[in-house]
Amino acid sequence: MSGPEHLPPTADDAAVPASQARALALAERWSVEDPDPMHREALRAELDAATGSGPEAEAARASLASRFSGPLAFGTAGLRAEEGPGESRMNRLVVRRTAAGLARHLWEGVGEDAAAPLAVVGYDARRGSLGFAQDTAAVLTAAGVQVVLLPDALPTPVLAFAVRHLSADAGVMVTASHNPPADNGYKVYLGGRMTDEAGRGAQIVSPADVAIAELIDHEAWTADIPLAEDGWTVAGDELLEAYREAALAVLDEDRHPDRALRIVYTPLHGVGGAVLPGLLDEAGFGPVHVVPEQAEPDPAFPTVAFPNPEEPGAMDLALALAAEVDADLVIANDPDADRLALAAPFPGQDGTRVWRMLSGDAVGTLLGAHLLPALAVAERSVANSVVSSPQLAALAEAQSVAHHVTLTGFKWISRAPQLGFGYEEALGYCVDPDMVRDKDGITAALVAAELVAGLVARGCTVADALADVDAVTGSMPSGQVSVRVADLSVIPRTMAALRAQGPATLAGEPVTVRRDLAEGGAGLPPTDALLFATASGTRVLVRPSGTEPKLKCYLGARDADPAVAAERLEALRAEVAALVGG
Repeated sequence: MSGPEHLPPTADDAAVPASQARALALAERWSVEDPDPMHREALRAELDAATGSGPEAEAARASLASRFSGPLAFGTAGLRAEEGPGESRMNRLVVRRTAAGLARHLWEGVGEDAAAPLAVVGYDARRGSLGFAQDTAAVLTAAGVQVVLLPDALPTPVLAFAVRHLSADAGVMVTASHNPPADNGYKVYLGGRMTDEAGRGAQIVSPADVAIAELIDHEAWTADIPLAEDGWTVAGDELLEAYREAALAVLDEDRHPDRALRIVYTPLHGVGGAVLPGLLDEAGFGPVHVVPEQAEPDPAFPTVAFPNPEEPGAMDLALALAAEVDADLVIANDPDADRLALAAPFPGQDGTRVWRMLSGDAVGTLLGAHLLPALAVAERSVANSVVSSPQLAALAEAQSVAHHVTLTGFKWISRAPQLGFGYEEALGYCVDPDMVRDKDGITAALVAAELVAGLVARGCTVADALADVDAVTGSMPSGQVSVRVADLSVIPRTMAALRAQGPATLAGEPVTVRRDLAEGGAGLPPTDALLFATASGTRVLVRPSGTEPKLKCYLGARDADPAVAAERLEALRAEVAALVGG
């Protein structure tokens, strides 16, 4: 299906680099095979442009080389990339190949003579998500897998809940979470007969990712992958109602019965708006004001530069509405509603209320402090990722509750023994692991509302609650320096340089701890990260992002005096930014 007439003209065919020739040949085939007609048209136009000369032809050839630079890698985060045609992008052919590989893995896991595997498939409101989910259902069904397809674009936690609720052997969630609008992704969960109890309903970890990846046939074309025209089940209202009922059960009437609370909520153009406002209302919180410009799902995310509540400007509309209605709490979910961001009013110098975003560590610590008394009685543990603040560990120790440090990501946090609450600083919180063994921005929002309503009823503020925590542990502020790169090779070069010669001091204090987490140890498997710390508790952990082209540096300080701790953190922030080019 390719021909020499589509190769760019050269003085000598041998002058065409082998990688370029491969890309052009694959693009020719892909322009016929891609199930998406818009992708086929775009690829055909790019191929035609590549046959010319000049800047436009060079740009077309560079784009084709990028699209066909090798198959999109499948790992513990599943798939995530820009949506579009090509083997290195998220598209229906890549998704069909992946679904076929997952089907093979499920049958290998349950055995050919066993009852058919059961998989649940969900999707968010991003461009292409519905088609990717339907293709997944069709491929799995054709392979003999029983499939339940969620009935609409819904939060990722609903899919994670369904895996456990239905005792499914696997779950697939089509989402790119808080990535830029052009991206999409494919998360895989295991359950049922495919994993042990600790992993049931959690995202995959090694070696499952490697096993699935090895079963994905990157040479398969459209006709090679059977598709069922029907045969899967579309979930009814009862599944979402079961999630809603379980979500409301995380609240405790005895813990804090007062629920009068003025709330501003934004789903950031995502799917959280279909679930959370109704739950807040049903639980008795309110009034709830939803940011109107961001209320409905929109894959273009028109009001934000990045659909991530951590990014500058993303919360501006919500904070403006909070000031207008004199709200007690701002709640934000990311587009697939597995993350939670909070903002609260703090006392200003002139007696007015000043709105501030809470860091992921601050929210995690407050939620942990709120839940710890019940967890102590139930003999459940708490956990956080190694990049998160150690303040939760100090709180847990004070209440004789077991604490675990895990690698980054809820695929690890959710597997902590006897887990009752877990969090990571990247706005991920799990308040009921028996319900959802993953981060859940919906249930975490309900518990946050319960916490703040209790404060308001007592005439207290979030600032008071943070001070109460500091009174137990000392002040432990945290922060982050992130470097976004265009050239991915910058990240390993920077990590290698820091391994060769890390900082001798942090915020004016000698470094007494140097740990290369790639060597493992301290209960953690190896991971690409470096930890430097001082005797007082000033620390920085450096690691590459697992989902974005970023080098991330996680900062922390500790002192009995909050002013001293804050001063150290700001000094550390400046030092680390200079060190890594942030």
